[in-house]
Amino acid sequence: MDWNKTKTIFIVVFSILNVFLYSLYLNRHTEAQNIQVIGTTSIEDSLKMDDITFDTLPIYKKDSSHISAKTAEFTNEQVRKLENQTVGIINGTQIQSKLQTPISIKNAKGDFTFTEFLSKYVLKGEEYGLWKVDKEEREAIFFQKVNDGPIYFSPNAMLTVHFDEDGKATSYEQTMFDDFVSFNRKKDLLSPIEAIGSLFSRGYLKQGSTVKDVTFGYSILAQMSETQLFAPTWHLRVELKNGEIEDHFINAIEGKIVEFQPETLEADHE
Repeated sequence: MDWNKTKTIFIVVFSILNVFLYSLYLNRHTEAQNIQVIGTTSIEDSLKMDDITFDTLPIYKKDSSHISAKTAEFTNEQVRKLENQTVGIINGTQIQSKLQTPISIKNAKGDFTFTEFLSKYVLKGEEYGLWKVDKEEREAIFFQKVNDGPIYFSPNAMLTVHFDEDGKATSYEQTMFDDFVSFNRKKDLLSPIEAIGSLFSRGYLKQGSTVKDVTFGYSILAQMSETQLFAPTWHLRVELKNGEIEDHFINAIEGKIVEFQPETLEADHE
């Protein structure tokens, strides 16, 4: 047997096979892109039929992973450094603080501003983002952030600041996670327009409504003893025809609707 000739034949055959497989891949990739474009166009057309509009959609990362974290345990050494406050630690995982002298959280125009308060009086305060200010209850609620995205409505990742009638902070409660770890491989995310389409197809978007904001964050997926697993999540803020605001949340990988307790959804960014 002529092994050189046989080897040459094998090389040629495998080269042709590689070219064929690559060509097949390109064709399927192109078809998938075309389907995606058609699907996106269909979503926009469907929205127009129901007079549903949306503001400018955010630039987003096309893939992400689940993350895990452990509930943080606070130490006396940590809270001892906090100034102008009497601090108690509840069950090792919650800070309860009463400010000795109330601190103004309003600017010269009378608007609430929390940046200085968070950085000066709250442990790792820069890790929290404002969710709502409730003027009737005189409290401001913050969610802990990871990868610049809030962890929505986790009781173990919240900061609640109480203030008086003069707009001065008087006390707060704080919980947080630490030891964040990416869990499994990165997966493709729904685009913002696909998230809107998912809401629409399930009947959550009413005629004449406007999607005012689409933001990226995380929601609890599973509890594993002391560790919690979080899923990438889209938050869609929708303004109804009558001016009312609704908040919706969608798992950004699976496309499932994420439900929270109704009372926690009465949020108003200030």
